[in-house]
Amino acid sequence: MAPEYKVVELSMVTGEDIENALNEWSAKGWTFDTIQFAMRESSKRPAMAFITFVKKEEGDVSES
Repeated sequence: MAPEYKVVELSMVTGEDIENALNEWSAKGWTFDTIQFAMRESSKRPAMAFITFVKKEEGDVSES
């Protein structure tokens, strides 16, 4: 079976906001997969962040 994905969009991109999202969704059984940042040309700070989590379906066996 295919894994299930969750994408969390952050419009405020601070270390605290990223940390809160990671802790919140990990506590709900999701595993962190990737993070992507959307940049503005006029700033060196990200305008948005997209955090992707994955959850394997019950009974899914990983291949070694």
